[in-house]
Amino acid sequence: MKILRIIARLNVGGPARHVVWLTAGMKRDGYDTLLVAGVVPPGEDDMSYVAAQAGVTPLIIPEMSREISPRDAITVWKLFRLMLREKPDLVHTHTAKAGTVGRLAAMMYRWLTPATLVGKPRRCRLVHTYHGHVFHGYYGPARTRLFLMIEKLLARLATDRIIVITGQQRDEINQKFRVGRADQLAVIPLGIDLDIYSHWKERRERYRQELNVRADEILVGIVGRLTEIKNHKLFLQVAALLKKNNRRNIRFLIIGDGHLRPELEKQVDELELREDVLFLGSRQDPENFYPALDVVALTSLNEGTPLSLIEGMANAQPVIATAVGGVVDLLGAKVSAPSARFTLHERGLAVASGDADGFAKGLDYLIANESLRRELGERGHAFVSQNYAKERLLVDMAALYADILHVEPAADTYGTLSPSPFGRGKG
Repeated sequence: MKILRIIARLNVGGPARHVVWLTAGMKRDGYDTLLVAGVVPPGEDDMSYVAAQAGVTPLIIPEMSREISPRDAITVWKLFRLMLREKPDLVHTHTAKAGTVGRLAAMMYRWLTPATLVGKPRRCRLVHTYHGHVFHGYYGPARTRLFLMIEKLLARLATDRIIVITGQQRDEINQKFRVGRADQLAVIPLGIDLDIYSHWKERRERYRQELNVRADEILVGIVGRLTEIKNHKLFLQVAALLKKNNRRNIRFLIIGDGHLRPELEKQVDELELREDVLFLGSRQDPENFYPALDVVALTSLNEGTPLSLIEGMANAQPVIATAVGGVVDLLGAKVSAPSARFTLHERGLAVASGDADGFAKGLDYLIANESLRRELGERGHAFVSQNYAKERLLVDMAALYADILHVEPAADTYGTLSPSPFGRGKG
């Protein structure tokens, strides 16, 4: 089975790790797979090192990146020529931009052949994964409507199966935004390499010492690109509110980089938080900084399934997050409402998007309840260990590919494949 996997760029974030893990893992299981990526634009950190560490060498198309441009036509043509050369059985696109140019090229590959005249286009299946979506929080109304129209057309004309990473995301994309048919969608959650976090307890003190953090200090960390959709401004507003309420034993860590860093540093100075907030920049050692934290926070305006929350849970850290996208699936069922401004769930606290005061109240509640932090961390760790292993992701994806190509799944390195609850039908 020849698979062509396409992503717009290998920038910092969950999708880059996801496609690398799939490419490397499925290749070991006997699939002939090629990863195609565009370039990371200035101002964004490149995660190509993840591919190198996994032994994956992506084929780079320089014209392909995130933003719409006339060079997209060149990208489509190059992808079409690549498909003519590679003759894939299946083209799998990831993220919005790659989903558009990749599926357009795949449509050309499928139908631009003399055999089409007798009703026999090339046999190539098309799969697209939504890691998140751009239907709110990214662009203005006109541009959003345009992108939504394009996605609806591509789902109807150029997609055999749509993969979403949470049940909530499936409902939102299919029912709220009317993209795709219900029987097109399959839910396949993310999978991560849990092995690197197996000794997190031993690393905790070492990294806290590196940061010169006292034993009684609470470290609240937010992990992600410094971009508008992550809403770090809210995170800093929360820090200011807690400082105003005399919470003096807290330090706030911002882990990641991006074009908003100068603006956020200016906000830190305006809020007089220079002694309370640390910018750690991009880090390539999540196995070290997650164990050092006491709370993992997320303030995003829109999310698919945030990798930072999964990784935080893998290190048994309690989480607090805005209730957007797939966050609600990670946090689990609502347990109680200690305040009108936030809710306690099985595996973390949820706050309405944009509510700085509610977020501050929720975070203050977590900080004041050490036993609750420990309990939430243990629940999150058990949940991620059971549901988000990289090995499970490979099994689910192999089952889905076999299903849509009507073949037997390849034997994988983790044992015999069992029927997957995620990779079939509606998920």
